[in-house]
Amino acid sequence: MIGFITLVFFLFNTIGNMEPVNADPANFGFNSMDVCIENCAQCKNMLGQWFQGPLCAQSCIQQRGQFIPDCEDFASIAPFLTKI
Repeated sequence: MIGFITLVFFLFNTIGNMEPVNADPANFGFNSMDVCIENCAQCKNMLGQWFQGPLCAQSCIQQRGQFIPDCEDFASIAPFLTKI
């Protein structure tokens, strides 16, 4: 029981002494075009032959990463799906 109380006290002090972190993506060199192309590659790996990865990447390059595809959002990947 003493070990549990010590653990709770430790966690309370640790969490209480934490400082807020600025998690702004701009601080970490966030590049939307890189993310867009990486998402295209991830969708290609997930969906295989039903997804046109090169067309997705080309679209990212043309739009300079302004539109980021999401593999779980049908509307964002619909233009890159194929009928087999």
